[in-house]
Amino acid sequence: MTGIRFCQDCCNMLYPQVDSAHNRLRYACRNCDYKEPADNYCVFRHEVLHIPSERTMVVTDLGSDPTLPRTQDVPCPKCNRTKVVYFQSQSRHADTPMTLYYVCCWSECKHRWQS
Repeated sequence: MTGIRFCQDCCNMLYPQVDSAHNRLRYACRNCDYKEPADNYCVFRHEVLHIPSERTMVVTDLGSDPTLPRTQDVPCPKCNRTKVVYFQSQSRHADTPMTLYYVCCWSECKHRWQS
């Protein structure tokens, strides 16, 4: 496990450095001449931890969300009412086309569909 290393002489933080003469990784102090060889080649480790309830958030009543835009130009394919909310897909991939998702605002229907 990689952690923060400190200089044994002046107690400042050690930074990773490549020893080009021996083609090895070492840790060096920027304030004094202290250097120590690295016992592990991992310099940085980024762990992304997700709690399942945070990763997929499903809002059950999107029709009453005041932050979503509304339209009356698109009828619901299930109940044929025209009051719907819509939002854009959140995909960040360049090859993914823009998709609009619609939700019927009628409390008895709440049908969801996409364009």
